[in-house]
Amino acid sequence: MAAGSLKILFASAEVSPFAKTGGLADVAGSLPKALKRLGHDVRIAMPKYKWIDEDEYLLDYPVEMDHHLETGIVKKTKLKGNNVEIPVYLMESYKYYYRDNLYGYDDEAERFNFFSKAVLNMLPQLDFQPDIIHCNDWQTGMIPLSLKTKYAEDPFYNKIATLFTIHNLQYQGVFPKDTLCLVGLSDQYFKPELLEFYGQINFMKAGLLFADLLNTVSKKYALEIQTSEYGQELDGLLRKRAQDLYGIVNGIDNDVFDPEADECIYHNYSLATINEKKENKKALQQEMGLPVNDTPLLGLTTRLVDQKGLDLVTEIYEEIMDLGVQFVLLGSGEDHYQKTFAELKMKYPQQTAANIGFNAELAQKIYAGSDIFLMPSRFEPCGLSQMISLRYGTIPLVRSVGGLADTIEDYNEQKDTGNGFAFKEYDAQELLNTITRAVGIYSNNQQVWQSLMERAMKYDFSWERSAKEYVDLYQKALGKKSRSNNQRAAI
Repeated sequence: MAAGSLKILFASAEVSPFAKTGGLADVAGSLPKALKRLGHDVRIAMPKYKWIDEDEYLLDYPVEMDHHLETGIVKKTKLKGNNVEIPVYLMESYKYYYRDNLYGYDDEAERFNFFSKAVLNMLPQLDFQPDIIHCNDWQTGMIPLSLKTKYAEDPFYNKIATLFTIHNLQYQGVFPKDTLCLVGLSDQYFKPELLEFYGQINFMKAGLLFADLLNTVSKKYALEIQTSEYGQELDGLLRKRAQDLYGIVNGIDNDVFDPEADECIYHNYSLATINEKKENKKALQQEMGLPVNDTPLLGLTTRLVDQKGLDLVTEIYEEIMDLGVQFVLLGSGEDHYQKTFAELKMKYPQQTAANIGFNAELAQKIYAGSDIFLMPSRFEPCGLSQMISLRYGTIPLVRSVGGLADTIEDYNEQKDTGNGFAFKEYDAQELLNTITRAVGIYSNNQQVWQSLMERAMKYDFSWERSAKEYVDLYQKALGKKSRSNNQRAAI
């Protein structure tokens, strides 16, 4: 390895393109490739879900679970992209992962406790001693805890540093008290200063307490989660660890999101041929059964959950339609939103196309074919869709919160600055005012809109910048780990 090169293990419950429910998978499928291009030895560990085809069997070994043994089987595949290949270690267990979905089962604590243990047990078997384990969200929270407790004196493990990344603080892995036995911990951990969380235990809290350093996926969100409004009852702990908490804005994979080469979209285009973007709009209108014309087209691809500000959209939907726009939605989630948007499609068939479900190809077509991309989120740790839409010359309209505030600047007509449209208060009227402003510029000043599109496509949110920031964090974590070990040795 080159001088200064790090050995990095990236542990995640989902990794695109193998398994995905949200932004975590996109990060786990992109950041390791960017780190590899910087010269680091990067490997990924994830569960082997039943739909993943592995390339080769590597090894098996016992994993101790609540006074009984399970067999951990490791298989290997590769994550490929832009002249790099990343080894992906697949933790196989028919008992835990041979299921139709990633999450939503009664034994989640057991499933991801097994994953954490299997990952750590795997390392000496592979003769791979990482400098750092990059843990992601609550599913990996037990890894930093184990390294600081069970493996604290083990020479193979005691130099390994950990970074714990919060992708969305809302999802924490909260389970009944008796889960302590399951994960092999005594009742002494059932204290408010440790894992106890309102009478239960919390896997996210374990990661926040025991990881060497913490980060989240935008600078604004790192500050927001230290407040009671956004801290999801963990703001006190996060304030205590504020000196160890960093914000790094996610990137996007420019290999995947490239309008010039994207095989999913109807018509390829670039900054130099941006006028050809309109061919995608026409084709999208046609496929969605909407009138083919130049009316402003609003796009939205999202999980249909409260976080995404959908209650604001539905509250003013009639007023949005009165602006003469078209609206294309793609997403799945909470039943009441699925039902509401299906009904709105029936009510406004000439203006609304609501596609319930997830379709990666259609998502790309919406990015390329829309004029405006809506993200009125209640909170948003980072968000990727606003960066993807910029790449496709589609102008984001966002609420200035979390990563949306870090990446989208409200357009100022007087100064001719900004790359989108933004509002601050979580308020339906504010959203409507902002949509009205954006639609007005689109309809009345195509020259300005053209300039906005060109400016959007010039933005670079690739992973290279963020990957360098992560390397700096890894080095900080290693320094902290080394100092901690030296202090312990001196006692």
